[in-house]
Amino acid sequence: MKITLIGAGRVATHLARALKQQHQIVQVFSRDLQHAETLADQVNAQAINQVNQLDPHVDLVIIAVSDQAIFSVIESITSYLPDNLIVHTSGSTSLSVLQNSHYRAGVFYPLQTFSFDREVNWAETPLFVEAAEQQDLAFLTELANSLSHRVYQYSSKQRQTLHLSAVFACNFSNYCYDMAKQIVDAEQVDFSLLYPLIMETANKATQNDPKQMQTGPAMRGDQNILKMQRHLLAETQRNDLENIYALMSEGIYKRHINQE
Repeated sequence: MKITLIGAGRVATHLARALKQQHQIVQVFSRDLQHAETLADQVNAQAINQVNQLDPHVDLVIIAVSDQAIFSVIESITSYLPDNLIVHTSGSTSLSVLQNSHYRAGVFYPLQTFSFDREVNWAETPLFVEAAEQQDLAFLTELANSLSHRVYQYSSKQRQTLHLSAVFACNFSNYCYDMAKQIVDAEQVDFSLLYPLIMETANKATQNDPKQMQTGPAMRGDQNILKMQRHLLAETQRNDLENIYALMSEGIYKRHINQE
């Protein structure tokens, strides 16, 4: 398959590298030509920064930009690619954002967190496809199967719900790790001492019902420990951490104590 990438960020970079193994990346487009060149050089593609340079003779155009930029991108490129299949990679953006401007619209969403300096296990990464046309859905499913063993045809509403859940499971949990590190750093305690606990917590959550795996003073309703730990946070004058601690403890308490 011949593919053009719109965007040169983390998602575009990982997708381009993975797709290059079995497909041809023809062009990489970015408003910043240097960014386009950096990625294009890695996948033997042409770097462009003008929409009138887009090649209409490709099988697929993948928009891999920030969610808020998707609408402006489809508006700017559709006249140059009137008959091409164009997809976005967003978990939270409806298919209709493309479909309202372009009849061959689709979604190619990888449920994963991406960083430039970490490789992605594409074979185990869930991929979600959606399309306005049935033949395009079959095409995207075939493409997804060339990358992953876990391919799903989900609606926009299902995908948006999954993305919301991912924010809790990934973004919020990572911020909890960040807060934990801030707390121990303040007393020059080695954060790596928490690594076994972090890994075991993640393993239990993926192998069991997370509700059944909950532990800690809030789950037990241990008010003495809760008060003591809030006092420790108050001493640091970190109202943000104290407020989050109180909110999450209350949520855990209600989830467990009030339902017994």
